Amino acid sequence: MDTNPDRRRSALIVASAGYFFVLLDVTIVNVALARIGSGLGTSRAELQWVVDAYALALAAFMLGAGDLADRLGSRRLFLAGLALFGLASAACAAAPGAAVLIAARVAQGLGAAAVLPTSLAIVNQLYPEPEERPRAIGLWAGVGSSALVLGPVLGGLLVGPLGWRAIFALNLPLVTASLIAGRRLLPAARPGPGPGTGADVPGQLLGTLALSALVFALIEGGGAGFGSAPVFAAAAVTLAAFTAFAAVERRQRRPLLDLRWFSRPEFSGANAGAGLMNLGTLGALFALSLYLQDERGLSPLAAGLNLVPLAAPLALLALLSGRLVTRVGPRLPAALGLLACGAGYLALSRLEGSIDGPAGWALLALAGSGMGVAVPGLVAGATAALGPDRAGIAAAVNNTSRQVGGAVGVALIGGYTSVGASLLASGLSLTLGGFVALLLMGGLRRFPRRAAPRGPRCPGARPRSRASAGAPR
Repeated sequence: MDTNPDRRRSALIVASAGYFFVLLDVTIVNVALARIGSGLGTSRAELQWVVDAYALALAAFMLGAGDLADRLGSRRLFLAGLALFGLASAACAAAPGAAVLIAARVAQGLGAAAVLPTSLAIVNQLYPEPEERPRAIGLWAGVGSSALVLGPVLGGLLVGPLGWRAIFALNLPLVTASLIAGRRLLPAARPGPGPGTGADVPGQLLGTLALSALVFALIEGGGAGFGSAPVFAAAAVTLAAFTAFAAVERRQRRPLLDLRWFSRPEFSGANAGAGLMNLGTLGALFALSLYLQDERGLSPLAAGLNLVPLAAPLALLALLSGRLVTRVGPRLPAALGLLACGAGYLALSRLEGSIDGPAGWALLALAGSGMGVAVPGLVAGATAALGPDRAGIAAAVNNTSRQVGGAVGVALIGGYTSVGASLLASGLSLTLGGFVALLLMGGLRRFPRRAAPRGPRCPGARPRSRASAGAPR
């Protein structure tokens, strides 16, 4: 490890920039959806795929990327992921039609899946000392979370005068600079695992197939109807692939996802909460971005500024809510945060056409504040359930649950709201609040009241992955 403080700080900034790019492309695209639709002549379902192709690839390959980083080294996979992300961004910017844009978004998601876990692993490698690591991770989290606030604003500033392709072109100079700096500054890779630790390829393929078929069924069902032949076939593929995935994972010596972890109610509850929170949030971002521009007639910049109150509290409350979890445990912050999130969406449904006003901003801020309080509790609940020696993989599973929930949210809520503009202002929020209410009555009541300093090992847990080790995201 390099002991030069300036060099380590510069390397920390490079790793944090990778996290920033991943989150930026979650939010910046939403503001451009209306212009993408008019520019390429895309349908609502195709716009859903523009968002979900990225989220789906990110979710499906997140856990596999941690295992791959153990083989190649975190530095090597981080740089490779950044390069793929940059090339895919160029393909997005030049896409002549929806099919190419969606395919390029898949490639972007694959690059992001390599960058996200390795960026945190690099931070842990740079700052192994217990007294320095929390501050380093705090900077990493702060830089990444700022993308949630800057995304809608940058998207609006670029899309208005330059068109939607500019949001993807923006990545090119940023990624190029990070690659050049990363090759000079990031620590060298550590040796990979020995023989006999083969990757879980069948699990990776079956998991990806199951998630893709599920999202396809939800997106197409909103337009063609859930009783149509393609949707019925996709539902059958989803069921078969999930069943096969469960069977394969039980037989693998080193599974991609050990399903026995979910026998612990506090672990399954924390991950259900994380998934449903992102289901509501990314579904809302998708629907509200289109509503504000298509129905309210706002410019991309105005729409982006209207969405900032939803994203800003998550970045601003991260440190404060983390301290709250340390003081009182994960159960109360997670429950109260999700309740606030649901209450904000439910109240928003009563505003009808006044979302782009002070009352709408206040309710979006309430929902965003709920997220900011809930996230540390949800991740802490998952990590406490498996014990401190499994904290890394527990955080990785929790982050994957959030990405899966986001992909399903855009598919489900986007398809539901496509049947009429009025549903964007009422049915959407009612549905989101209902999900949160059901969640609070279910798995979250089984959270541990306080994260124990040491927890029991979960049976069947696989060896800890260096690439996913670290603090929760």
